[in-house]
Amino acid sequence: MDEAPRTYAGSCHCGQVRFEVRVDLSKPVNSCNCSICQRTGTMLSFVPAEAFTLQSGEEALTDYQFGKKHIHHLFCSRCGVKSFARGTNREGKTVVAVNVRCLEDVDLDTLQVNRFNGRAL
Repeated sequence: MDEAPRTYAGSCHCGQVRFEVRVDLSKPVNSCNCSICQRTGTMLSFVPAEAFTLQSGEEALTDYQFGKKHIHHLFCSRCGVKSFARGTNREGKTVVAVNVRCLEDVDLDTLQVNRFNGRAL
């Protein structure tokens, strides 16, 4: 059963990077096996840029890009946690890939997980 999107608070481990995101977690989240997602253990939900608000920590973010450099993999320069990434989807719209492991009050065991084969890209 689909639920309406709701607003979640999120942060890196040390709390320097804080954000809010409006997302529907009744829809599957992605567990990707690409070289970076596998190593960082992210579980991602993609949202339109307007559904994401960075509340603090812009100055603490370090940008890492690789491959085709379509995605800005952002992580906290203090604690190293990758709580979200920015990029564009196939239609050219700006999206944010939120690491649902960084959201407050989310029971990861209740989420539907889509195994995404990022290595094949």
